Amino acid sequence: MADLSILDLVRVTQGATPADALNNARDLAAHAEDWGYRRFWVAEHHNIPSIASAATSVVIAHIAAGTSRIRVGAGGIMLPNHSPLVIAEQFGTLAHLFPDRIDLGLGRAPGTDQMTLRALRRTPMAAENFPSDVLELQTLLGPGEPGQRIHATPGEGTQVPLWILGSSTFGAALAAEFGLPYAFASHFAPQQLMSALEIYRSRFKPSAQLDRPHAMAGINIIAAETEQEARRLATTQQMSFVNLFRGKRGLSQPPIDDMDSYWSPAEKAQVQELMSRSVVGSPDQVRAGIEAFVAETGVDELMVVSDVYDHAARLHSFELIAAANPE
Repeated sequence: MADLSILDLVRVTQGATPADALNNARDLAAHAEDWGYRRFWVAEHHNIPSIASAATSVVIAHIAAGTSRIRVGAGGIMLPNHSPLVIAEQFGTLAHLFPDRIDLGLGRAPGTDQMTLRALRRTPMAAENFPSDVLELQTLLGPGEPGQRIHATPGEGTQVPLWILGSSTFGAALAAEFGLPYAFASHFAPQQLMSALEIYRSRFKPSAQLDRPHAMAGINIIAAETEQEARRLATTQQMSFVNLFRGKRGLSQPPIDDMDSYWSPAEKAQVQELMSRSVVGSPDQVRAGIEAFVAETGVDELMVVSDVYDHAARLHSFELIAAANPE
């Protein structure tokens, strides 16, 4: 059966602060370590009030310092927003502080809107350099070469494991060509999941990092003691998507009893399409959902998103998910 990992959105909820969100993420990671999760990742997002992981490498350091075994990393760093040298220095620093525990997932999208992209002093054309930037970053994290004049210090020689992230077949083809593990964002962009996995596996070329394909897929899972309670908890994430469609950038909202009073039929259809790779229900339903997803996709790992408003309920959801994962 596939390993379980966590993608945490570091949500800032109504009435809370970014510090609360960051400390909740660290607390969740500490529990996840005991429950057997393999990785705990956070992602780079900018100009979104409800997500506190913009300074991604700093957040990773905070979480890794509160744990001792679980791998911690970026799912991911949006590489077009940065120079490869800066990322090599940041993640090389993390690798020295937390040896053999840091992952570096790389995305091609900006993780924000065009106005914010300009505030980052980047242009949309930066994404065109993504393949060469990945190779440059890989070189900077590798062993130094004779005559090399630019060194990532620290970073050089750490060989932090790289992942390619994607929501289309572009990333799948790139990960296959470079011989890197691949993570597909099916938790919010499920449409090309199966075609991307087929491309990745069929075109994979072994590399120094990886000798055979290793695929991960994102999935939304919300577990509670009853299906009714799980579906209620799921309304927080559903409202977040609706607000995104409406151009609203507010904080994460508490669950509601009647989602049909919140969204229009068109919005409901949009959210259901984006969240089609979701399992919401009791432990037995979660177990069946995980089994079906792994049987269909054959992925090696599931990257679980459980976007629950209340921290205690979120902890309980992840605990139930871990217990429900088939052996």
